[in-house]
Amino acid sequence: MPVSVTYPGVYIEEIPSGVRTIVGVATSITAFVGKAVRGPTGVPEIITSFADFERVFGGLHRDFTLGYAVRDFFLNGGATAVIVRLYKPTANKGAKASFNVANLGLEAANEGAWGMKVRARIEKKATTDPNLVAAATRLGVGPADLFDIIVRDGNTGRIETFLNVTTKESARRADRVLKNESTLIRATQALPAATAPSAHTGALTDADVWTDQNKSTPAQSTATTEAVDSAAVGAAEFKAGVNLLDKTDLFNLLCILPDARDGDVPDDVYQDAMSFCVKRRAFLIVDSKAGWNSVSSAQTGAAGMNLTGDAARNAAVYFPRVKQADAMLDGQIETFPASGMIAGVMARTDAQRGVWKAPAGTDAALTGVAGLQVTMTDAENGLLNPLGINCLRGFPIFGNVVWGSRTLRGADAAADEYKYVPVRRTALFIEESLYRGLKWVVFEPNDEPLWAQIRLNVGAFMHNLFRQGAFAGRTPREAYLVKCDAETTTQNDINLGIVNILVGFAPLKPAEFVIIKLQQMAGQIQT
Repeated sequence: MPVSVTYPGVYIEEIPSGVRTIVGVATSITAFVGKAVRGPTGVPEIITSFADFERVFGGLHRDFTLGYAVRDFFLNGGATAVIVRLYKPTANKGAKASFNVANLGLEAANEGAWGMKVRARIEKKATTDPNLVAAATRLGVGPADLFDIIVRDGNTGRIETFLNVTTKESARRADRVLKNESTLIRATQALPAATAPSAHTGALTDADVWTDQNKSTPAQSTATTEAVDSAAVGAAEFKAGVNLLDKTDLFNLLCILPDARDGDVPDDVYQDAMSFCVKRRAFLIVDSKAGWNSVSSAQTGAAGMNLTGDAARNAAVYFPRVKQADAMLDGQIETFPASGMIAGVMARTDAQRGVWKAPAGTDAALTGVAGLQVTMTDAENGLLNPLGINCLRGFPIFGNVVWGSRTLRGADAAADEYKYVPVRRTALFIEESLYRGLKWVVFEPNDEPLWAQIRLNVGAFMHNLFRQGAFAGRTPREAYLVKCDAETTTQNDINLGIVNILVGFAPLKPAEFVIIKLQQMAGQIQT
């Protein structure tokens, strides 16, 4: 604002430049939806390594394909994943393991059979212990009200210890402490309560402390309380899991893993997920079905999935499934969905070359693959490519690679402008970046000064992409345009509170077919 001058002298006034830098969003944050051994349900969880997945969700399990897909994602170059764990209760069985500790109800932190191997132990110090007395005084409770909770996970051997907790109202109330600090158990009893739990016998150093019923409490294992893993999930659970991604800020790729390793994701789940991806400006990776064991079955099967319409621009299908050595079956070769692996290849390509580079070709090698479910010839590949089915191929020297980059609107007959995966993903990247980078425009005065600022900032963002090689064209004029003026925003638009911004770009389309023309020279023939 203008300086208020009162005395003779020099005044300094800072003038805003109008530059509001638009930062490109991430392009390869991948959301995974499926069943896991353990971990939170009902909320997406962000992880940055497979070690995180093992810690939070329990790692690989022979019956759950999610763990294998997440492992393949990070193995092939992925960096950030969002996990949605599905769990469906089994009738007349427990979902969470429970522990019968007197005066302090406990249960496993989340659902699954893993909780049946957890044990809990209560310890108490002598009420004359000076450290205990000091802690009780600080908390405003009696020394006899404080106790320690020690929990051991028999699956991993991990031990959690919570010192000086209480059932009375204080900063160390047991239910709050466990909720905020424990990954293994939660308190179920309503607190505060008058009576503290009794201590177990023996000492923590005893060899049988985690096996003796008097020295630690196991999970209840009656017919109705025994916790079990998820029952088979159906379309309703898959759709609910996908919708949970509304709770996460950003994801770019979506992989939905089948209920069983030889199972399939229902077609209507993919159809709903495709529409969801349009809303969130994300891209869906569709796995080929387990029954697609030949090129002809893929031809007919893809048409039967009914993944069509404009929303199909935000999805791509990859055929066939991959063969891998299964660590949970002593290295036996098994067949797995490839979506996690494809997402990793996309993430690797984005990091090395940019989202505008097709995630296919000899550089798009599939790491950790022992083979493919179907081995194709060039002619067979030529039957699927015009239908918009991306193939995985094995070549000498190069190994197993992604050999296709078309969306589900990539069939030749569709003649869609978003025929290619990199073109669509580039558009989604620009849309999301501008959506987030132009929020400051809302409620600004809608006139030429605002339009000039918009042109400046959007133009700077697009020019930076041009310099990185994201667009076709030799000059910025050929590569992109940014228009925001009285032609795009009329007086009627201004009266309605609308500002219109036109952004165009010349996409880089992959060299899908390389044609080499060879001709003999005429030699010394005189004409």
